[in-house]
Amino acid sequence: MQVASRTRIANNMLAALPRAQYQRMLGGLESVALIFGDVLYEPGERIQHVYFPSDSLISLLTVVEGHLALEVGMVGREGMIGVPLALGMDVSPVRALVQGAGAAMRMKSARFCKEIRKNRQLQHEVNRYTSTLMAQITQTAACNRFHVVEARLARWLLMTRDRVGSDEFRLTHEFLGHMLGVRRVGVTKAARALQKRKLINYSRGKIRVLDRRGLEAACCSCYELIKDMHDGARV
Repeated sequence: MQVASRTRIANNMLAALPRAQYQRMLGGLESVALIFGDVLYEPGERIQHVYFPSDSLISLLTVVEGHLALEVGMVGREGMIGVPLALGMDVSPVRALVQGAGAAMRMKSARFCKEIRKNRQLQHEVNRYTSTLMAQITQTAACNRFHVVEARLARWLLMTRDRVGSDEFRLTHEFLGHMLGVRRVGVTKAARALQKRKLINYSRGKIRVLDRRGLEAACCSCYELIKDMHDGARV
């Protein structure tokens, strides 16, 4: 992770705060550049910082037997990393892994706890986001259990695209396997099926969305359900 010299603030939660409150928080915020593959938290570790992504993307992974990991949620510009602090917990229950490199604003956990106690609007935004994140985690668990890999992959790609704001992003089959909880061969088969339909292009660890509408038609209903949750939370 590197401290970024200049970063445009583009996080929805921070943007929703009254200007005066946001300006007061700026003294405790620093701009950082998150690098693909960085681990921000491990399960059981104390949360040292909270992160408000701008164009970066963070995967929340549940870890089984110390090494097997399954994605249960993803966080982009719509939210924050470090939600347990708002619930009075200072230990992370998940691994927070940088899935998409980019910018974020970072604040020390002690400062964040002080801010949320005296800033009602921040508390409101965090509570609202926490509710949608819990709903996303619940829906993702159901999706991983009941839907076929190709539809889940389409859903995951659309969710990633929405958060990074780009049609192209870096991914490997091995990484996707962890995200979807399937073997690499299953991801390869699903990606080839979507590529054959000219919905995506996959080459050398990079995926490009070619047909968003086609990808929406190929994915399961979970994508729209999760998207509606976040869109509704911004109203």
